Amino acid sequence: MSTNFQPTDADAALFGNRFVTQEVPSRVFPDTGMPAQDALRLVSEDLALEGDPARNLATFVTTWMEPQAQRIIAENLHRNFIDHAEYPRTAEIEQRCIRMLADLFHAPGETTGARTQGSSEAIMLGGLSLKWNWRKRREAAGASASSPNLVFGGDVHVVWEKFCRYFDVEPRIVPLRPGKYTIGPDDVQAHVDENTIGVAAVLGTTFTGHKDDIVGINDLLVRIKRERGLDVPLHVDGASGGFVWPFLYPDSEWDFRLEQVRSINVSGHKFGLVYPGIGWLIFREKADLAKDLVFEENYLGKTDSTFTLNFSTGSSMVLAQYYNFVRYGRAGYSYIMQNMQANAGVLADKLEAMGRFEIIGRAEEQLPLVAFRLADDAGYDEFDLAWQLAAERGWMVPAYTLPPDAQNVTIMRALVKETLSREHVDTLARDIEEACSTLAKKGGAHEAERRKIVTGPGH
Repeated sequence: MSTNFQPTDADAALFGNRFVTQEVPSRVFPDTGMPAQDALRLVSEDLALEGDPARNLATFVTTWMEPQAQRIIAENLHRNFIDHAEYPRTAEIEQRCIRMLADLFHAPGETTGARTQGSSEAIMLGGLSLKWNWRKRREAAGASASSPNLVFGGDVHVVWEKFCRYFDVEPRIVPLRPGKYTIGPDDVQAHVDENTIGVAAVLGTTFTGHKDDIVGINDLLVRIKRERGLDVPLHVDGASGGFVWPFLYPDSEWDFRLEQVRSINVSGHKFGLVYPGIGWLIFREKADLAKDLVFEENYLGKTDSTFTLNFSTGSSMVLAQYYNFVRYGRAGYSYIMQNMQANAGVLADKLEAMGRFEIIGRAEEQLPLVAFRLADDAGYDEFDLAWQLAAERGWMVPAYTLPPDAQNVTIMRALVKETLSREHVDTLARDIEEACSTLAKKGGAHEAERRKIVTGPGH
């Protein structure tokens, strides 16, 4: 039977996609184009081979928005955010979001901030401001500014280490240990000196969903300021938790209510419920933003201040963030977060009832997720279970080892987001139990399978 059938252009135009039988362009820039319908089908059919975002319990990133929000996004994809002269209302909406977030985080007065592509850019900018302000203090005191350091725990996102490497800052990383997966004042104290540009604390780690002892670290830095004259600022990495704690734990102090908290980053595209990419950097006061990092430019017909690593970028996600703020308000965000937390509790109950798992830190303040590990040696491990779940049911539940000195601890994490309904939770629990039963019969995954398993928490 012939395998050389090649549809004519007329056939493809009349009956459908030519790439049913032809290889898609993949290496050489194509000489000619193709009909729009063919291009649409080519890309759509490629993406159909990927995982289902609704079953991706690894990613913190928003995977669903309301149709009205999607309409705002679609209608503004062509609008360049940086063109403030041409699009002044978009610039005003950004400032509204900054003011609302400053209010949410209990800023004591008028302040400033910036939208970013995500928390990674916000952290880079926040870290640069810490460094610039530290250098200014050192120069004013006639002291050397050649050896800056930054203190943070092993529970941070990798972007903190990137910042230190990219901008020549010594990272002073507090190691974790088995049973202790966040940091507090006793861990930080020995690392702080006159060259410390700041301390970074995490609100909702990607590993277990808990927060560092931000109150304790703040109290330590207040004491250091009074006793040693060192004013060491505290930056809160609220990438995941900045849109959770104000609504689930409103009385928990972690933000600008604490004296040494000078800046906060948060990801709008995580629990801010916006598609990627949108992040925010909020300062306690205008003075906390180093002036040397702000540029005045009139490239587009109006003098504007810019404080970002990117220039041209889309307006859609800023507008979508504002849509969410006015759509949901405090009541709506609280309702959504409480639903997520309730379903996380149900999943934790079901996993505990199986008698196979240890739930990690359930009694503590935590993101709406379940962090768990196998309680006993079952003849298979967490990586095997992650693989089996993906193979049997398409669930993406990450398994990973923790950072040093807890690198021998392996855990799994199921993120419970807005789209994970109670029915989904019940189904996931059954699928986990069935995957365990399968593994008990056949043993762990093959080494070839293990090499394909996602082993990192930083989604």
